[in-house]
Amino acid sequence: MSLPVPEEPARPRMSTLRAMLVLGMLEAFGPLSMDLYLPQLPQLAASLGTTEALAQVTMSACMIGLGLGQLIAGPLSDRLGRRLPLMVGVSAFAVLSLVCALAPNIELLLLARFLQGLAGSAGIVICLAIARDQFEGVELSRMLSLLFLVSGTAPIIAPVVGGQLARVMDWRGVFGVLSAIGVVLLLIVVFALPETLPVSARHGGGLVVLRDHARAVIRDRLFVAVLCAAAGGGVAFFTYLSMSSFVLQDQFGLTPQTFSLAFAAGALASIVGSQTSRLVVRRWGPLRVYLGGITATLLATTTFLVLTLTGTGVYGVIAALIGFMLCLGVGGPNGQTLALAHHGSRAGTASALLGMATFLFGPVVAPIAAGLGGTNAVTMAVTMTLAAAAAAVAAWVFVRPAAAPQ
Repeated sequence: MSLPVPEEPARPRMSTLRAMLVLGMLEAFGPLSMDLYLPQLPQLAASLGTTEALAQVTMSACMIGLGLGQLIAGPLSDRLGRRLPLMVGVSAFAVLSLVCALAPNIELLLLARFLQGLAGSAGIVICLAIARDQFEGVELSRMLSLLFLVSGTAPIIAPVVGGQLARVMDWRGVFGVLSAIGVVLLLIVVFALPETLPVSARHGGGLVVLRDHARAVIRDRLFVAVLCAAAGGGVAFFTYLSMSSFVLQDQFGLTPQTFSLAFAAGALASIVGSQTSRLVVRRWGPLRVYLGGITATLLATTTFLVLTLTGTGVYGVIAALIGFMLCLGVGGPNGQTLALAHHGSRAGTASALLGMATFLFGPVVAPIAAGLGGTNAVTMAVTMTLAAAAAAVAAWVFVRPAAAPQ
């Protein structure tokens, strides 16, 4: 006589609209941390008397914090529930933004940016875990695409707002604005976000349980395959993020305001890509849409490289970068769906490992590339193309066979 299989505890459900709005705003931590002061990176370097390379490292420090912090916040949310770690992270983000605003030198700013990333990571990883708490399969892919519709507006609004803020305040004032945004996001968590992981669904153990969760995730061939592809995609994206302001302003002569508009156009394209994914995923399935998006991303970076080597003007370069962001929007939600498919009870841990791959490798590789080849269009294009090629190879060689039997 077989023993009855225990039913999974009932989980509080948010409406699709509420989940989209609340989680989308919280998931905007990363874009807000990067894009709001992106137009002022050259001015920041001049203000602190440092080099352009070190100014870019302020972004790397935050991204590394965003990657490593997810390894803490994700597993903790599997143990303590989603709300408490999220509230702690958002509160610390607001405080550390003020520390960044007051930093007297580049050394303290780098430390504060790293800690700011650690705090902000809670918003990214726990929002993904909450989405997995409530949805699965194709519906999860569609919800992640809807989340991108909200969180994707941050990269559109942030550089445009940042470019306009540059008219009335310096980079320190921008970090003050980030602190105020952190306070608003904390109020959203307190008053608009229910706990989605019941006490009965949490694990009560310590490091041993966390270790077992991590082992179970790493043993999933499909998860590891998506993880490898995500690492390549993260390098391509962060190279674009960290070098574009210097390349488009210093090399091609764009003003901070014009650059912010070009950057916003790329962010808008990523939203269009994510919504295209939402419309077609029911017919084609997450795997086919994912493979199509990641292959198109490689084609876009290759086009950018060819245009750069042939001396095409700024408009062709901007068009290629917009195409790159469009393709990222198509593939991203479906890659996350595939990675989380087998890990409902370990969504926090799985989301943390996936986020680490996305946020950690780019901030390490991009500064090395800039140091070797200089911050210029050729270095940017070569690095993005090689990274996108690595992601495409991982997707077709490893993700496709691992996901096909499902």
